Amino acid sequence: MNIKSGVHIMSDSDPVPPASGSQAVDRALALLQITGRAAGQGVALSELIEASGLGKPTVRRLMLALIRRGLVEQDSASRLYFLGEESYVLGTLATPRHGLLEIAADAAVRLAKASGDTAFVNMRRGSAAVCLHREDGAYPIRTHALETGAQHPLGIGAASLAMLSALPDAEVEMALKDNADRMASDYPNYDAGLLRSDVARTREQGFALNPGRIVPGSWGIGVALRRPDGSVVGAISIAAIESRMLPPRDSELAALVKREAREIEARLARRMPQQVLQED
Repeated sequence: MNIKSGVHIMSDSDPVPPASGSQAVDRALALLQITGRAAGQGVALSELIEASGLGKPTVRRLMLALIRRGLVEQDSASRLYFLGEESYVLGTLATPRHGLLEIAADAAVRLAKASGDTAFVNMRRGSAAVCLHREDGAYPIRTHALETGAQHPLGIGAASLAMLSALPDAEVEMALKDNADRMASDYPNYDAGLLRSDVARTREQGFALNPGRIVPGSWGIGVALRRPDGSVVGAISIAAIESRMLPPRDSELAALVKREAREIEARLARRMPQQVLQED
């Protein structure tokens, strides 16, 4: 399993003095994020070392600290690491403010049922997009380009492109700058110029389209989700094999996704009634 952390961690090989308290905290939290993005599959020590760039003794020491706090647990049989009970508690406590999945999961179920294809709920995390939920439809041929817990730079994939396109131009450029190194290493079929063109096209047509750029033959349609103050919280999307995304079905699917996006935004508005807008 290849896990991309999406964050820079000061590695043991970096030319700096031994980790300070703040550096240790930063490293531990980055390892917690990597563990979380493995979703329910668990993550091996070797994968944590590879994804973080840290040495084995450092990773083991920090993971033991996270285990002591209940944020991580290690399966005694497989030796894989998983999020612990305390992570679940903290996530539950954060749900009333950040519970996009709670609000949007039923929309993904409806999309999958209506289309027969696979629907996703995605959340923005800075300059990246994280898949929170995958709902498979009844059609027997499925796409596996995106799994729960997967993270891509903004602009990579339909949902991620929808989020990028919904940002102001200055934030689009900031995201492209933040992701430049990872784009060059992990997504050679993309560049900033291509994404700027994609953003313009997405804004014009009202939805994002991924024409099989990540996995050939796996297409996607995405629509951004906004909070009551207009900021981008995430996106809802649908994916299918290429033959099921061609005209006129692509427009029909886009209409379905847009309808569910507007319903999710209405629910977000009821959940967070102007609490950001009324700060004086």
